[in-house]
Amino acid sequence: MFEAVTVIIPALNEESSIESVISAVKRIVSGVACKYEIIVIDDGSTDGTLSCILKNDVTVIHHEKTIGYGASIKEGIYTASNENIVIIDSDGTYPANRIPDLLKTLETADMAVGARIGHNVNIPLMRRPAKWILRILAEYITSQKIPDLNSGFRAFRKSLVMEYMPILSDEFSFTTSVTVALLSHKYVVRYIPIDYFKRVGKSKVMPRQFIDFVILVLRLSMRFNPLKVFVPIALACFFVGALKFCFDIYFAFYNIHGITVEFLTRKVVSQTTLMLWLAGLQIMLVGMVADGIILKVVQPYRSKRQFACKGANAFPHSSHETLDQKNDSAK
Repeated sequence: MFEAVTVIIPALNEESSIESVISAVKRIVSGVACKYEIIVIDDGSTDGTLSCILKNDVTVIHHEKTIGYGASIKEGIYTASNENIVIIDSDGTYPANRIPDLLKTLETADMAVGARIGHNVNIPLMRRPAKWILRILAEYITSQKIPDLNSGFRAFRKSLVMEYMPILSDEFSFTTSVTVALLSHKYVVRYIPIDYFKRVGKSKVMPRQFIDFVILVLRLSMRFNPLKVFVPIALACFFVGALKFCFDIYFAFYNIHGITVEFLTRKVVSQTTLMLWLAGLQIMLVGMVADGIILKVVQPYRSKRQFACKGANAFPHSSHETLDQKNDSAK
């Protein structure tokens, strides 16, 4: 049994699935946590989602207007009274019965992620190429393998994620940003394989948001590992400049008919070649300066792992009790 857990469920127009998700979460968490709370954020739903949520004994946060998936989760994290937090989507795609596995994994990690690599994975084919590109880009930035970059089913510690709140996305890329942030600072992120069911209702992720995801990953790389961006660009400038230099030499040699006094005294290297080399040098220097600022001013890479202690100390006290404890108290 775990001491205290907060489960955060963001919802937007999920009236067809929200009640079943809340019921499943409550059933699972009440069986594994001595004390718990469930926070459901209605992010400006225009259907009957709020009415469905209010039928359940949970903490409800309602937005008159939609503020974003990430912003809703952030508000849930701020509201959470427990250190250990689980987030799960409200569309019925994630298996709530794997919450105990996430919490168990969190005991020896800084974040536990349900990776959608199980036997039953229903990710639309149209979204898979974009996910693959994002994952490869994030793996390059963090230099670590990432089975699932933006899974919406994960567990982490409130105090750790609070450190990164200002840079975490307010949109659907919240999960992407927290993954890249923790991996870039060498925190331990562990993955457990899970199934991913066909969602109930329509997806809220739009195709145009793929560009936003790419821009976000690049921005995060600039914050945590700028050399991963600047060095390739600088090397590309040097390489193209070298090709242009070879062309300049060949062109001059061909026109002058060999190495003569004119060849040695004539302007051989073009301005384009020099500009490419200078641009590469400047970009390299900017990257080195940015990396130095991050290492010395922003935040050093983490060398000390933050592990929770096993047992009761890993899950602090909460004001919410399980159903069994409530019944015992009533007696």
